[in-house]
Amino acid sequence: SVWNMEDDGFPSHTSDEQKRCETRIQRERNKVVDLNQSLTLSREKHVAFLKKGFQTLSSGYQSLDASRPWLCYWILHSLDLLEDLPSNIGDVVFFLAQCQHPDGGFGGGPGQVPHLAPTYAAVNALLICGTEEAFNVINREKLYAFLLSVKQPDGSYIMHVNGEVDIRGVYCALSVATLLNVMTPALIENTGEWIGRCQSYEGGIGGEPGSEAHGGLSFCGLASLVLANQTQAIDLHRFIDWAVHRQMMMEGGFQGRTNKLVDSCYSFWQGGVYPLLDHLMLSPPPSHSDGDFLYIQRKLQEYILLCCQDISGGLKDKPGKSRDYYHSCYALSGLSSSQNNPRCAATLLGPPSNLLVTLIIPSIHLSQPPIHPVHNIRAVRATAALAHFSKLAPINF
Repeated sequence: SVWNMEDDGFPSHTSDEQKRCETRIQRERNKVVDLNQSLTLSREKHVAFLKKGFQTLSSGYQSLDASRPWLCYWILHSLDLLEDLPSNIGDVVFFLAQCQHPDGGFGGGPGQVPHLAPTYAAVNALLICGTEEAFNVINREKLYAFLLSVKQPDGSYIMHVNGEVDIRGVYCALSVATLLNVMTPALIENTGEWIGRCQSYEGGIGGEPGSEAHGGLSFCGLASLVLANQTQAIDLHRFIDWAVHRQMMMEGGFQGRTNKLVDSCYSFWQGGVYPLLDHLMLSPPPSHSDGDFLYIQRKLQEYILLCCQDISGGLKDKPGKSRDYYHSCYALSGLSSSQNNPRCAATLLGPPSNLLVTLIIPSIHLSQPPIHPVHNIRAVRATAALAHFSKLAPINF
C-alpha cells in the first residue's frame, strides 16, 4: 500500500497510528461509488441522539460532572444548527440558573466555583435558548466583576480564582464580555501582547508562552485578538503558513498539532480560523484557487459525512471511535462553516438536504455563514443578544 505519511524506513508509534487511521478511512471510501450522491447528513438520527442527552446520560459521562453547562451548549448548538431545538427550553434555563455563582460567573454545575470555561458555555447556551427568561438569568454586573477577578496584569486570564493561566480563558472572557455588552479597556489591557508571546516558532498559538502550537488554542488566540481589535500582535503570515498545513491530504479533515491524527472536532477549531483570516487579511482576501477559503471545503465535508457519522446518530472523532456530544457539536459547526463562503455560492457536497441552516442575502445572492465565526453560536442568536444587551442601562464599571 502507498501511505500519505512516509516514515523514511523508521517506523514509529506515530507513523503506525497514522497508517491505521488511513486504512480505516480508505475502507469507508471503498464503500461509496459516488460521493456527491451517497453522502447524506443523517439529520433525524443526530437529532434523536442529541435530544436523548437532555433526558438521560450514561455512566460514562460522570467524568463531565464539572462540565454540565458544556453538555447543554454542545447539545443545544448542534440542535440549533439542525433547526430542531427541544421543547423543554425552560428546563435548560432553570438548570443553568442554578449553575450561576452568587459572586458572578457560572460553575460546572450547581454549587461549583465560577470558572471561565463553563461561564462561556452557559452564556452561549442561554443565548441559544433566546428567551427573555434566559437573558434575564445572567447577572451582568457580577459576571463582569468575576471577569476582572481573573484578569491578570500581564494581559492573561486564569480560569478561576487561584487557577491556571490558559489562552482559552482569554477567549471565554472576551467572548461573553462582547455578547453581554460589558467589554471595557480593562478587560483587554496587555492582552494582545500576551497572546503575541503565545505564538510559537511554527506560527500557530499555544496555551501560554513557550507552549506548542495547537488548533483549538490557535482559534482561541486569533478570535480573542479579533474581539480585542489587536490582531497586529501576531505575525498573521506565519500563522497562515502553519494553519494551511493542518488539513490532512488523504483524510480531508484537520489535525490539531503537527504529526497528530485527524479529529473531527478540529473541523471547527482549525476550520474556524479561515473565515476570521478571510475577514482580516490581505487585499484581495486570501482564497484557495477554486474559490474556497484557504482549505478545501468539500474535502472537509467528505471527511465529516463519510467518516464521522455514527450509524445510530451522533458524530465521532474518526472511524473506530465512539460518538459523543462534544464531537457532534464541533463537527456540525465545522460542517456548517465549510458549506458556506461569503464570497461565493454555498460549497455544498451531497444533496441540498445536507445544507445546515443558512442565511441568504437576496440582493447579492450569496450565503452568509449561519454560525457566528467568533462565538460559535448561530449568527441570529448573537445578533439578538447584542441587540438585547445593548439596550440595557450600562452597568456600573
